[in-house]
Amino acid sequence: MKIRTRLTLLFTLITAMLLGIYSFSIYYSSKEAREKSFYGELQNEAIAKADLFFRSSLPEQEMHKLYKNNNRTLNEVQVAIYNSRDQLIYHDDAKVDYVKENQEMLAQIFQKKKISFFLDDLQVIGMVYHYKGQSYAVTAASYDKYGYEYLTHLLTISMIAFISILILIYLAGIFLSKKTLSPLSEMVSQIKRITAGKLQLRLKTTGEKDELNELAQNFNGMLERLENSFEAQKHFVSNISHELRTPLSAIITELELASEKEQTKEEYQQTVQCALDDARNMAKLSNSLMDLAKASYDPNEISFSEIRLDEILLESYTKITKESSVYKVSMNIEDAVEEHQLIIQGNEYLLQVAFNNLIDNACKYSPEHTSSIEVKVSAQKLHISFANTGVSISQEDLQHIFEPFYRSETSRKEKGYGIGLFLTEKIIHLHNAAITVVSDNNETVFTLIFDGINH
Repeated sequence: MKIRTRLTLLFTLITAMLLGIYSFSIYYSSKEAREKSFYGELQNEAIAKADLFFRSSLPEQEMHKLYKNNNRTLNEVQVAIYNSRDQLIYHDDAKVDYVKENQEMLAQIFQKKKISFFLDDLQVIGMVYHYKGQSYAVTAASYDKYGYEYLTHLLTISMIAFISILILIYLAGIFLSKKTLSPLSEMVSQIKRITAGKLQLRLKTTGEKDELNELAQNFNGMLERLENSFEAQKHFVSNISHELRTPLSAIITELELASEKEQTKEEYQQTVQCALDDARNMAKLSNSLMDLAKASYDPNEISFSEIRLDEILLESYTKITKESSVYKVSMNIEDAVEEHQLIIQGNEYLLQVAFNNLIDNACKYSPEHTSSIEVKVSAQKLHISFANTGVSISQEDLQHIFEPFYRSETSRKEKGYGIGLFLTEKIIHLHNAAITVVSDNNETVFTLIFDGINH
């Protein structure tokens, strides 16, 4: 069921309930008012007949004749008068006795002074009448023809009005829901035109401060992020293809040459060694891509635990110097750094990847293959600096240094894929830390800043 239909039906149902409650209240209050009003009329008629009987000189036969004449055109009130000994002293029409008073009823009238009740469709009132020191029980009964006709008419009018109003409300609901949701329908039509190849399309927005405009703005923001992500993926795949194609082409060429002509043992060994070096480069690239994929996960999917940064630094230092004997790394932790300041909530594997990249880069691009690591605390923040000496990085290159697959002209002399620093930045940001780089006077310093100590 469409939202438009659902809203229309819900609006109609709520209106029907409210209108039904209102109509019932009107009918019920009218019914109660009619009943109370007619009891008052019966009481007035009973008093009038009793006064006429006791205080006037009108004979009883004339009173009977008057009752019968009125009863031909009106539902005349039938009145009966009893004395204190329960003897009937007057009745409008004893042959057609509506109430059929008995001793129990009369006793109740004398005891309570006034009673009222229904007798089928008739309303009956009983009251005590005093005349010359004597008490009499007077009953009056009649059918409120005009009152019931009024209630029937009111009920008919209410039902007709109820149904008519519901139909009008339903039609108005269809019109209003269609008018209100027309921007949403237009939005759906625009969304259908957006495909993977047309992510540049956007939903139309207005200056209105309503929910639909806010939805359109947020949807456009999502499209912007998706478009950027698609572009990044296309760029990523393109670069990966290029990076993988180079070593693969080298391996294929070397093996084809080796298979086309006979070579000496030394030449075969050299060919195998070259192919092995290219395969190792591919493995290194593959590992870098795997690390990049892990660092790109949702932070909620990465397990964090309490770790010590100095221990991870020491492991990275040991690993790098063991793999490359020409690399020389020095590490200094200031005395002011307390043990608890080195403890954070993080992922040990990812941080070690980041530290490995920074140490390896520092040694790789230093003419002497040396690097220094310094750990200190400043303004309640932990700073870890990786410094090396060599050719300074230009300001233009510094602006792109953390972009994936970006390599400056000076760095192309060394083997690499332009993934390391991009990967490092993502890992550091995952740990709610910052990374800065300063390159000047033939010295380059990468600094990691951990904001506070995360226990």
